[in-house]
Amino acid sequence: RLEKELRNDEKERAEHIMLVDLGRNDIGRVSLPGTVKVSELMDVERYSHVMHLVTNVEGRLRPELTPFDALRACFPAGTVSGAPKIRAMEAIAELEPDKRGPYAGCVGYFSFSGSMDTAITIRTIIMTDGTAHVQAGAGIVYDSVPAREYEETMNKARALLNAIEEAEAQSSPPRSSHAVTDR
Repeated sequence: RLEKELRNDEKERAEHIMLVDLGRNDIGRVSLPGTVKVSELMDVERYSHVMHLVTNVEGRLRPELTPFDALRACFPAGTVSGAPKIRAMEAIAELEPDKRGPYAGCVGYFSFSGSMDTAITIRTIIMTDGTAHVQAGAGIVYDSVPAREYEETMNKARALLNAIEEAEAQSSPPRSSHAVTDR
């Protein structure tokens, strides 16, 4: 039932399609002409506390470019910056009181064979002096309902807080307290 609601939610679909278009543009900047395609559109991935619409955008990298060029063309990802991307990044810099740190960046590897695999850090825990700083966020668009976006952010953060609680339960004595950063 919840998956069907997500797939049929006009706001979620509109936001997702906007981000797919942004991703196609980013990939297109480093791809051979005519090779950018959407291989999966609005599949649903389930996680412990949330579900996401997921689309794969692919393109064949131009021969004079490297996987690092492809990564640079796609970051920051539209899913964590917004559109239009440059103005969205300016708004983030103006409105967010703290730097994001690794949140909204990526982790991964570049191999000697030329391949790479990365993931966007959309939910993070940073441990500082025994305190866990949790970061999670939600997509804000014109017709967002602030209370729903806040609830979504808290649901995403809850999975991280649960992981901290489980880790504390296995250690002796408990070492961290919780600090939640709303994004």
